[in-house]
Amino acid sequence: MEECARWSAEKAARWYKEKPWILGFNYVTSTAVNSTEMWQSETFDAPVIEREMALACGTGYNSCRVFLQYLVWKNEGDRFLANFSKFLEICGKNNISVMPIFFDDCAFSGREPYCGKQDDPVPGIHNSGWTASPGFTAADDPNAQNDLKAYVQTITDRFKNDRRIIAWDLYNEPGNSGRNEKCLPLLRNVFVWARECNPIQPLTAGLWAFNEDFNNIIPEVCDIISFHDYTGIIKTQERIAMLKKFGRPVLCTEWLHRFNVNTFESHLPVYKSAGLGVYQWGLVNGKTQTHLNWDKSKNTEAMPKIWQHDIFTKDLQPYSPDEISLIKKLSPGK
Repeated sequence: MEECARWSAEKAARWYKEKPWILGFNYVTSTAVNSTEMWQSETFDAPVIEREMALACGTGYNSCRVFLQYLVWKNEGDRFLANFSKFLEICGKNNISVMPIFFDDCAFSGREPYCGKQDDPVPGIHNSGWTASPGFTAADDPNAQNDLKAYVQTITDRFKNDRRIIAWDLYNEPGNSGRNEKCLPLLRNVFVWARECNPIQPLTAGLWAFNEDFNNIIPEVCDIISFHDYTGIIKTQERIAMLKKFGRPVLCTEWLHRFNVNTFESHLPVYKSAGLGVYQWGLVNGKTQTHLNWDKSKNTEAMPKIWQHDIFTKDLQPYSPDEISLIKKLSPGK
């Protein structure tokens, strides 16, 4: 394979202009505690995905962002690809595009990823079972790089012309979990590996730390700019203005932190008027327990009155009917 050029700003703008306003959500099956449990064959839950994607479609969403897991691909190979194909089929049937994520430095559980039965959620702990991809041992192992490249290119090459995929998010929050600059070799490599496949979809990785290293590196390699923002609306608007200066389409691929007054009422109308596609965190509350606060000391109730993330309860009822009404009102289908 031969590396292709980064998209021009003009090509990226044309791509974005052809899309309806992107109204999306970050998705983990409510029956999965992490991306391993979501994708491995013994726990891949197609009936639940069917119900939850139908619910998302009926609410007005048209896209989702989803974490893949290198270890499941390495362990299961074609079975993982079959599960991902089934996921795309379900999403496509519900008119929901998909933004897959290859690598991730978030490791709330403090464990390396592992196959087989995953730990049960720890009561009172936000995302207690979440593990990174590929895991820090593999990410730092020179002998693992060929396998990591094969993971990225096997999937990208197979789905590089699939219009159900809206974009590739190559690396979630690089440098998180105290990784800092240790992530930079893999961050640079994953863009090279994906570009060698020449996909029809744009490539991105989200700005989240807003420090000089990542502010300089990430925008230079992305076809489209993406970022995470869990702050109040004033800081959010400052970030939007800063990122628009790159002259490329901008997506907010993680938001919604009700404790920080980062809410549907405060942010969603602003995102739409600014022309930013968005993916809030969570859909149906489940084993990740992302309705709880990141700060475990504040989680004194199993089901607090105010949720940090998620918009539907386990029995598919709205956390807030007013939020659902606003989503439907602003949906690009309206």
